[in-house]
Amino acid sequence: MDLRQLRYFIALTEYRSFVRAAEAMGITQPAFSRAIQNLEQTFGCALVDRANKALPPTPEGQVVVQHARRLVQGAAQLNNEVLQMTKLDAGELHFGSGPALAVRLVPAALRQFIEQRPGIRTALLVDNAERLGQALRREQIEFFVDDIRPFEADPNFHTEALTPRPGLFFCRPGHPLLAKDSLSTNDLFAYPLASALLAPGVRKRLANLSGRSDFTPHLQTEHLAVLRSVVLASDAIGAASEEAVADDLANGTLVRLHWRNLPPGLEVLSVRCGVISRSGYRLSPAARAMIDTLVSLDAAPAPASEAHRRSPPRHSPGAPHRTARGS
Repeated sequence: MDLRQLRYFIALTEYRSFVRAAEAMGITQPAFSRAIQNLEQTFGCALVDRANKALPPTPEGQVVVQHARRLVQGAAQLNNEVLQMTKLDAGELHFGSGPALAVRLVPAALRQFIEQRPGIRTALLVDNAERLGQALRREQIEFFVDDIRPFEADPNFHTEALTPRPGLFFCRPGHPLLAKDSLSTNDLFAYPLASALLAPGVRKRLANLSGRSDFTPHLQTEHLAVLRSVVLASDAIGAASEEAVADDLANGTLVRLHWRNLPPGLEVLSVRCGVISRSGYRLSPAARAMIDTLVSLDAAPAPASEAHRRSPPRHSPGAPHRTARGS
């Protein structure tokens, strides 16, 4: 048994096809099959159910693949850490980010990190919190940045808080709601809602406000470009983090909506950002350096131009209104 055989078996459990797994690993199918057979001979049992077209792992195979992932990841981590220690500016970093933080904070941190450590190869996974958590459990990434609330109570995760990102509702210029002097939450539910993925607690509060037993937005997506396009091309109301649409709000491409009777509880639309890693797991020097960069940039005061973009627009008497405010 060697790491190469374990990598092949992991690939087989993922692709469920000898042909596709062999192609993914860059070897011929006969050579791949022989490697799997040799691994089975080493353990003295079948590791995959060949009678089933889906090629599921046998019970023994499930145990092997669990350990194989840890061994392969551990070997990669060992090589990476030694390389970083000996060369100081080498190795790889794999981390993740939720879509909201991938708009500003993470790109800014990457620019600084790449400039300071050009020898480290970095891979960023942008996805929702659930899939990022799965990737972290599988040791495909060392950490990720996103909303920490789903992970705070889980002893398998360590969380480090960053500055919360406020959420908001917005629409396109010329939306019918902008002609009203004051908006109530009844107006909110008169139009389709397009939002980033909402936590169950947010959905429950929205359901209570709408008088329904449950509430599901007409569109939920983590692809901010899609969300933005839908809002710009329709009367849908958008809901996302302020950071995600800050430039559009600043230049008037999108317009912030204010509701006079929105309960404080809906502040959970905000993202309680933070760094999520595995408890008891020693981060690589590159991962720690990236986290330090993220924390430093997050704590830095916003430049004057940035603060201006984030502040609600002011209107002089007689100027055309670009936002709808509650009274």
